[in-house]
Amino acid sequence: MTLEQIGGAALMALFLADIFLTILYARAGTGLLAPRWNRLVWTIVSALCRFAGRYRPTVLSFAGPLIVVSLIAFWALGLTLAAALIIRPELGTAIRPSSGDTPTDLITALLVAGNSLSIVGGGDYAPHTTGTRMLFLLNSLIGASVLSLVLSYLVQVYSALHERNALALTVDLMTGETGDAAEMLARLGPGGDFSDATSALDNLVRPLAMTKEAHHFYPLLFHFRFREPRYAVSRICFVLLDLTALIETGLDRGKYQSLVDSAPVESLRRCALLLLETLDRHFPTRTAPAPMQCQHFEESYAAGTLTLARVGIEALPVSAGYAEHRSRWDPLLRRVGPALGYTIDEIEARRSTPLTLT
Repeated sequence: MTLEQIGGAALMALFLADIFLTILYARAGTGLLAPRWNRLVWTIVSALCRFAGRYRPTVLSFAGPLIVVSLIAFWALGLTLAAALIIRPELGTAIRPSSGDTPTDLITALLVAGNSLSIVGGGDYAPHTTGTRMLFLLNSLIGASVLSLVLSYLVQVYSALHERNALALTVDLMTGETGDAAEMLARLGPGGDFSDATSALDNLVRPLAMTKEAHHFYPLLFHFRFREPRYAVSRICFVLLDLTALIETGLDRGKYQSLVDSAPVESLRRCALLLLETLDRHFPTRTAPAPMQCQHFEESYAAGTLTLARVGIEALPVSAGYAEHRSRWDPLLRRVGPALGYTIDEIEARRSTPLTLT
């Protein structure tokens, strides 16, 4: 076995390990090559978007599908190159065509390797020793297995993407398509009647948990960016975190204790935070923005109480607890929110209202 073949075998093992960790082990950040490749393609697309002007959101929306296509091509080329390095020293001796001379260059080796990974026999080139016959058989098994794994992976990714978008649309519709958590809370308890609110929030816990786990299993999902901000993962998290903060700190526990202390409220808050943390781990190289001042949180809370008052919900006039809650997760949200090309204004939809001192 030559040094070239040893290098080819090592390269083959590297790509197979990457495919195993990405598709079968399925944990965020465990891939050897795929996570770095995905971020590289995203970085290139993001850089090109600087020249796209007003078409930037549209161009960025192609990043996810482009990453999928390029990742499959990256794996295919890597496996083909690895097989070619193993095959090339055998050309002209153990591996020969049915007639004529046998070229021994790398291009011919790539052709034979590609054929052996897709069909048994390697096209016009046939193995003539037991070792090369076993090599061709192993290549065909690897090619067929990787193809089936990649196809099942794509089905899972797009199924999870569909579920994420359904959750995002549901949350947005519950806010009256405003993206404002105060509007969502107002619709959950018109006139101060929150008898159905716990059930409505409980219906969001399972799809949110499934979305969180899908992004943990398939971090490729983070790169699917849509033109409409309503589908942004960061916006889903912001609305739910802001909603739970308003419930836990803005509503009178004496009147609404069953809602404030309910399991769905705690579950939504915790799960949304876990989803943000998963995104933060997947994009670790961003520059953190300047933290928001406490006054911004107070103004945002004041705007929310006005929205609630319009539908007859009595909220506490001043809530120091809201600013405290918000300060726990707002820095994380502002750090990861723009990671996929959305602005903070698109994520935080509620317009702050300056406080009026009395």
